[in-house]
Amino acid sequence: MREYLDLVDRVLTNGIRKKNRTGVDTISCFAEHYTVDLRQGYPLVTTKKVNFKSMLHEVLWYLSGEDHIRNLRQHTKIWDAWADADGNLETAYGRYWRRFPSAQINPATGQYEVKEIDQVGEVIRLLKTAPESRRMVISAWEPGNALFSKLPPCHYTYAFNVSGEYLNCHLTQRSGDIALGIPFNIAAYSMLTQIIAQETGFVPGFFSHTIIDAHIYINHIDGLKLQLTRTPKPRPTLTIARKPIGELRFEDFELSGYVYDDPIKFEVAV
Repeated sequence: MREYLDLVDRVLTNGIRKKNRTGVDTISCFAEHYTVDLRQGYPLVTTKKVNFKSMLHEVLWYLSGEDHIRNLRQHTKIWDAWADADGNLETAYGRYWRRFPSAQINPATGQYEVKEIDQVGEVIRLLKTAPESRRMVISAWEPGNALFSKLPPCHYTYAFNVSGEYLNCHLTQRSGDIALGIPFNIAAYSMLTQIIAQETGFVPGFFSHTIIDAHIYINHIDGLKLQLTRTPKPRPTLTIARKPIGELRFEDFELSGYVYDDPIKFEVAV
């Protein structure tokens, strides 16, 4: 996918060296942005193999609303480094997507009470009843959680917008690991856009992505330079069973035509 390679090239060319909490320096750019036309196919990076199955399990876990990884870790270990021994995760995206804690005053008592908000469900409701709305925003950032979480949400908010028959999605990310994280983010939110578009009677349009701190770890540079020598292959096709979002299972997703170059090993910075 050319948009991804152009992002890699910009950060390699323009990034400045920075230290960070992991102890492995990065080269970093501020406020990188790109847009992908989903009508041209499913944007799964082809210049290296992306673990589609692991990413799919992660998206379904988000949509489940679970705040632990006990079920997820049966399929993928990608969140193990940030969970406790019992599998509990301080920052579980799906918890905030589906059960965001909102403090509201009870008029009868004058006291705050916490009500959980299903943000995904609310977006689906608006798309079905008021698709012109500019309030279809989902947030994973809860300030109290961010104060103590081992890894506060990186891709912390996204919004949907309708243009005619097309459903568009914009993701804002505070911190983006270009080598490892961004290919997963592209695939995950493009898939989510397709899921919600099918649920609400729209066609996937554009996925747009802003990364506030777009960075490359210095031990990823050689691998990314290798990727830049490769030519993107045609995008694969993602087919999703037409079921309500709450009924979707792993076997309801079919990826076809995914042709990719050899894997490239990148170490995870924890």
